[in-house]
Amino acid sequence: MRVLITGGAGFIGSNLVEHLLNKAEVEVVRVLDNFATGSPKNIAAFETNSKFEFIRGDIRDYETCLHAMEGMNFISHQAALGSVPRSINDPLTANEVNIGGTLNIFTAAKERRIKRIVYAASSSTYGDHPALPKVEDRIGSPLSPYAVTKYVNELYAKVYADVYGMELVGLRYFNVFGPRQNPQGPYAAVIPLFIEAVLNNEPPIINGDGEHSRDFTFIANAVHANEQALFTQNPEAVNEVYNVAYGERTTLNEVFEMIKGVAGSDLAPKYGPERQGDVKHSLADISKAKRLLGYTPSVNVKQGLAKAFEWYRRNHHFGYS
Repeated sequence: MRVLITGGAGFIGSNLVEHLLNKAEVEVVRVLDNFATGSPKNIAAFETNSKFEFIRGDIRDYETCLHAMEGMNFISHQAALGSVPRSINDPLTANEVNIGGTLNIFTAAKERRIKRIVYAASSSTYGDHPALPKVEDRIGSPLSPYAVTKYVNELYAKVYADVYGMELVGLRYFNVFGPRQNPQGPYAAVIPLFIEAVLNNEPPIINGDGEHSRDFTFIANAVHANEQALFTQNPEAVNEVYNVAYGERTTLNEVFEMIKGVAGSDLAPKYGPERQGDVKHSLADISKAKRLLGYTPSVNVKQGLAKAFEWYRRNHHFGYS
C-alpha cells in the first residue's frame, strides 16, 4: 500500500498522514502540497519517518500531479481551497484549484492506473435543500462558488468511474474540527476561533444569533472514514459518495458553552452579522457510510472539543493559537 495524499500538510491531510504512517501495511505515505493553506509545521514531525515522502507542488500543474503519482497505488485527494467566504471573495481561484486541480488529479490517476481515489467532497453540496437530516441522494442548489466546485468534483468522479472504469469515493465532510486546524487568518473555522478566544480570554464573535447548528465532526472520525474508503474490499462501497459526520446537531452557542466548560471560563461571546452563503442548520444521515464502508464514528462533539482544547493549549507557543 503506497498512498499519495494531496494537501497532506493541511488540517485533515496531516492527521491522515500521521494515522497511515502508523499502519504496518502502508509502505509509503507521500504528500503533495504547496502550503497555500497547509503548513510545514503540520508535517515537520514526520520528516524523520522512513515511510514519509514530500513533494512541494501545486495540483493546478498537471505534470506535477503525474510526477507525484509515480509508484503509488492509492490517492487521498484532500487538496482544495476551503471556506465559503473565501470562494465568494475569489471565485476564480476557488474554481482553478478545486475543479481544475481535481480534474488534473483524476486524469493523472487514470494515466497512472491508480487503484483508487478517495476525494474530499463537502456538505455544502446540499445547498438550499431544506430536509434534515441530509441524505446523500437528495441535494439542492448550491449557495456559494465553493459549493459549486465541490459538487462538480462529484460529477467528474461519476463520469470518470463510468467512462474510464476507475474507482472513486467521495466523502462529504460535515464541519470537521480538531488538532492542527488553523485559527489564524480571515477564513478560520469557528471551533479553533472559539478555543483561541478562550485561551486568550477575549470574547469571540458569533455570526448571527448563535442558533445556527452544525453536525460538528471530530478529526479522528474523518480519518477513520478515509481509511475505510481507501481500503474497503466491499465492491458495493466504491464509486459512491458518503456523509462523514457524527450524526448529531449542535448549535454554535452550545459549542461555545462546552468549550467554556472544558476551560473553566466565564467569557460571554459577542454577536455579529450572519455570514453570506451560510446554511442555517446542518445534520447528516450517516447510515449509508455505516452500511457500506463500516464507518463507526467513535468521538462525539463534547469528547472532541475536550481533546481539541487540550491540543491547542499545549501548542499555544507554536502559533496555532
